[in-house]
Amino acid sequence: MTSIQRFLDRLGLQYPIIQAPMAGVSTPRMAAAVSNAGGLGSLAIGAGTAAQARQMIADTRALTARPFNVNVFCHAPAVRDARREAAWLAHLAPLFAELGAALPTQLDEIYPTFIGHAAAFDLLLELRPAVVSFHFGLPATQQIAALRQAGIYTMATATNVREALLIEQAGVDAIVAQGVEAGGHRGAFDPQAQDERHSTSVLLRLLAGSTALPLVAAGGIMDGQGIRAALNLGAAAVQLGTAFVLCPESAANAGYRAKLKSGRAATTRLTSVLSGRLARGMVNRLIEHGEAPGSPPPADYPVAYDAAKQLNAAASLRGDSEFAAQWAGQGAPLAREMGAAELVATLAREMAG
Repeated sequence: MTSIQRFLDRLGLQYPIIQAPMAGVSTPRMAAAVSNAGGLGSLAIGAGTAAQARQMIADTRALTARPFNVNVFCHAPAVRDARREAAWLAHLAPLFAELGAALPTQLDEIYPTFIGHAAAFDLLLELRPAVVSFHFGLPATQQIAALRQAGIYTMATATNVREALLIEQAGVDAIVAQGVEAGGHRGAFDPQAQDERHSTSVLLRLLAGSTALPLVAAGGIMDGQGIRAALNLGAAAVQLGTAFVLCPESAANAGYRAKLKSGRAATTRLTSVLSGRLARGMVNRLIEHGEAPGSPPPADYPVAYDAAKQLNAAASLRGDSEFAAQWAGQGAPLAREMGAAELVATLAREMAG
């Protein structure tokens, strides 16, 4: 039996296709549609409270009886630095002024980490989703063991061999191999460490020779041909994010969709300007302003995200999306607008073709 078939059998999937758990974009409707179509739908609960997570899982279960993935953020708590945060706000001041908005007087750590978040951990143990995945690092090994003991399949993101080996040693079931082409946040454990920025294909080959765990390829995969290539390089499944943003079930707003369907999709950049941590998105005025020569470093993640979200909220009142976090991978120009279930079926046909 191949690694692909073992993965499919273990999770009860028809296709080795996973919809990425994109915070702010993925929805219960999307996750359910993907799962019902034979793939693995995903929810991202790292941007909300335990109560909101409970509701998202309940809403998804009302739409599907099939397995789906629940993703959590395992980042280190923000390093608060009042001087650095003040300097970052001062740098953004002209943008707030241009929009007629008051400059924030303080910034908050808006996304709690799953590490030490007892309420989120207890919720997952109680509700027992089929899959739980970790991004930005790993929780305690005891928590991983408890989730697995509860019958939950676990996955964690790696961007290099060292992270993959840590994932394997921690007892996680599978590795999401995230190449540099991927949209959204890099899953690197330590954002200060040297990042080789491996492509998805190189990372797959490195990990295939380093670990026996199933590999899920992520980054730049937009169609069935890309899926087939990743499977041929050693992946047991693939994870696609940007490919699902234009689906009607996604929570992407009109401005995000318009940019993704325009020439803007061809220009993406890895930047820490928006959130304080490297993430790939379509280039906009906020990124250009924050990366201009002489710019101070942004506040730490996710504190900088609070500033960006407040700026975007002010811009949105004017119908301006030039300050939004519009995450997209390097394959963004290949995005197609169709229902999530139709997209899964299309990808499966292309993959087989």
